[in-house]
Amino acid sequence: MADLGGTYHLGGELPVTRMGYGAMQLAGPGVWGPPKDHDTAVAVLREAVERGVTHLDTSDYYGPHTVNALIKEALHPYPESLVIVTKVGARRSEDKGWPAALSAADLTEAVHDNLRNLGVDALDVVNLRLSNAALDYPVPMSLAEPFGVLAELREQGLIRHLGVSHVSAEQLDEAKAIAPVVCVQNQYNLAHRESDDLVDKCAAEGIAFVPYFPLGGFSPLQSGLLDDCAARVGATPMQVALAWLLQRSPSMLLIPGTSSPAHLRENLAAASLELPPDVLADLDRIGAA
Repeated sequence: MADLGGTYHLGGELPVTRMGYGAMQLAGPGVWGPPKDHDTAVAVLREAVERGVTHLDTSDYYGPHTVNALIKEALHPYPESLVIVTKVGARRSEDKGWPAALSAADLTEAVHDNLRNLGVDALDVVNLRLSNAALDYPVPMSLAEPFGVLAELREQGLIRHLGVSHVSAEQLDEAKAIAPVVCVQNQYNLAHRESDDLVDKCAAEGIAFVPYFPLGGFSPLQSGLLDDCAARVGATPMQVALAWLLQRSPSMLLIPGTSSPAHLRENLAAASLELPPDVLADLDRIGAA
């Protein structure tokens, strides 16, 4: 079994493997409906946990509802070590869009949907998602009102820890003034480095940084320099991209997703890949470009 990048303690108390698993790709095309291959989707979830993954990322608007139902089918009753992180702040429309859903009623309903479909009494971590980056919804200037709703649900015991997603440093500080924040989810990878300063801020403040689209998302990372670096270390380009993220910051947690058992194993193996300084320097040039 790979070491999965070691362990990080979310909020100082929830130990998770730094290499986790994101469940979004288990839904059907367009993150809509059930998986193309139900049995394989169940097998991927079970293998991830069997191989030691303790950080599972999801949302009830994946599907909607179908991915959380699949997680419950595959893994419930959950291992004590498993930490399930979900997100709220959007919903799915009939045209398969991702409109924002940030009202108190929307957020409360979303939390209860996650509780019911995952089959738990309390959610380990809930991220407030301010926008869907893929569709470029505008980010509210203030997150005080929606984050305050989640803070109240946390006080009620329905949520253990809170995080934020697609935020600026200023919005992170605003959230921290309302309730403790254990993680930030922003788009970040070799090619998209807009959150560089926020990565360092999170590390300094003991907050996990969890990059979504670590491999480029809907536009996979492509670079001749990345291919060259991968050849030099005897790994795949995607493994090198993941290894670079793990070495970028000690508070970086990865949640690459896949619906393929073989791809899952390839991703997990990246946690054991140590990139030498010359390769790191060349990879940094991709972001600079």
